[in-house]
Amino acid sequence: MPDKVNLEDMLARIPDCWNPRIVAELNGQHVKLARLQGEFVWHRHEHEDELFLVLDGTLRMEFRDRSLVLDPGELVVVPRGTEHRPVAEDEVRVLLFEPVGTLNTGDAEDERTVERPEWLT
Repeated sequence: MPDKVNLEDMLARIPDCWNPRIVAELNGQHVKLARLQGEFVWHRHEHEDELFLVLDGTLRMEFRDRSLVLDPGELVVVPRGTEHRPVAEDEVRVLLFEPVGTLNTGDAEDERTVERPEWLT
């Protein structure tokens, strides 16, 4: 039987930034929660689209040719192959949809790469 997921409870269990946690899986997609603050690395996902839904705070999604500012309740789908960089001046809480196995840093592995995200249950 399915269980409900309380996003606030799950977010309260995430102490660090840029380290997404898995809260659900459907149709080959992970549903992840993350806290973001500061600038992330420029990267792309060659084979995966990536959805960012802002739950709290303001996220700037930078692309090489423009930037989008996302407020709570707004989302953006970053198409596969698109170089991007999330930037959060203050802490932002987001929900992510991305295919299972998607590296958070895409093609730019660094010290913030999370190869096996933790499941929150």
